[in-house]
Amino acid sequence: MKKIAVLLVSIVLLSCSNEPVLIDESDFGGVIDGKEVNLFTLKNDSGIVTQITNFGGRVVNLWVPDKNGNFEDIVIGYETLDGYLNSSEIYYGALIGRYGNRIASGEFVLNDTIYHLAQNDGDNHLHGGVKGFNDVVFDAAQPDENTLVLTYTSPHMEEGYPGNLDVKVQYRLTSANELKIEYWATTDKATPVNLTHHSFFNLKGAGNGTVNDHLLQINADFYTPVNDGLIPTGEIAPVEGTPMDFRVPTPIGERIDADFKQLEFGKGYDHNWVLLPSDEALTFAARVLEPNSGRTLEVYTNEPGLQFYGGNFLDGSDTGKYGKTYDHRSAFCLETQHFPDSPNQEDFPSTILNPGEEYYSVCVYEFGVEE
Repeated sequence: MKKIAVLLVSIVLLSCSNEPVLIDESDFGGVIDGKEVNLFTLKNDSGIVTQITNFGGRVVNLWVPDKNGNFEDIVIGYETLDGYLNSSEIYYGALIGRYGNRIASGEFVLNDTIYHLAQNDGDNHLHGGVKGFNDVVFDAAQPDENTLVLTYTSPHMEEGYPGNLDVKVQYRLTSANELKIEYWATTDKATPVNLTHHSFFNLKGAGNGTVNDHLLQINADFYTPVNDGLIPTGEIAPVEGTPMDFRVPTPIGERIDADFKQLEFGKGYDHNWVLLPSDEALTFAARVLEPNSGRTLEVYTNEPGLQFYGGNFLDGSDTGKYGKTYDHRSAFCLETQHFPDSPNQEDFPSTILNPGEEYYSVCVYEFGVEE
C-alpha cells in the first residue's frame, strides 16, 4: 500500500533582460550538530535558478522572470546561514516534518498508546516540534546540476513520534522548467506523517511590498474551521457566502478585515481548504496572479488539503535578503498537505504510515506570466 503526496514547480519562461544574482556557495557553509551545511545551486538551460541548503532543505532563493523578462527572487529568506539561525521566523523556505501544521494539545493516541509531543505553539504542537525537519541538517548529494537529493533518518521518539522514519526528499529543476520536490518515507512502527514545504512567496519579489493585491483562486468548496488555537473543530464547512470563498480570483486582502470569526482567530488567513477531488493524477489546487509583474503561480497536488497562510505574523523585525524587511502580509504560503490535527480527527483522511507502506508525495507549483 502506498501513500502519496508530491510537490513540483514548473516555470514558463520569456527571454529576459537581466540575470539572477546568486549567493556564493562558499559563503554559506557551517557545521551544525557535527554535520556540514552547504548551499546547492540548481539551474536549467532556460535560465531558471534556485539555491537550496541542506539545513532544513530550505529554498533560499528562486529566480523567475516577469512579463518583460526581468528576473526577481520570489521567496523570502536570508543570504547567510546565520540569518536563518538568528531569525524569529524559523520556517522560511523549509521542509516541514514529521507533521506539517498543528496537533491539538501536543498529543495523540495510536494503537492504544498515548504519545506526547512538544507544545511549541501555545498548548499545541506545530510543524514537527521544537526541532522539526526545518532544523535538521540532511545528508545531501547533487548528482547533476538539476538535482539535489536529501536524506535523513528520524529516530524513534524524536520529538515524541514513534518509529524510525527514513526520509528522502528530491529537488529537481527540469528542462521543462519544473522544480519538482518529491518525498518518500518508510517506518518500522506506525506513526503520523504529513510532510510539506514552507516557502513564503511574493510574486513582486522578496521584500517588495504587500501580497494583499495578489489575486488568489483556491479550488475548494469547503474548508476546515478552527478554534481560537487554530485547531480544526472537525467541521467541514462551505466557503460560500464567507470570506473563505476564493473559487474565483479575488484580491487576498479584499475581505481580510471582514467581521468573521475565523479571520479573527487566524489574524487573517491561516486555514486549510478541502480541495475538490479530480480524476487526474494531480488536482488543481490554487492560482495566484500578481497584476503588475504578470507573474503567476499555479499549484497542483494529490493531497486532500491546502493551507493558505497570508503572512499575518510577519512584522518587519527581520532584515532579509538584499537588505529588505519582511513586513506584515508581505508574503504568502500555499502548503499542500493532509488536514491539521488528523491524528485526533477520525473523520479526516488518515495520516498514519504503517510498516511495509511507503509514503510518497507530488504537488506542482507552476510559475508563468500573464500579459
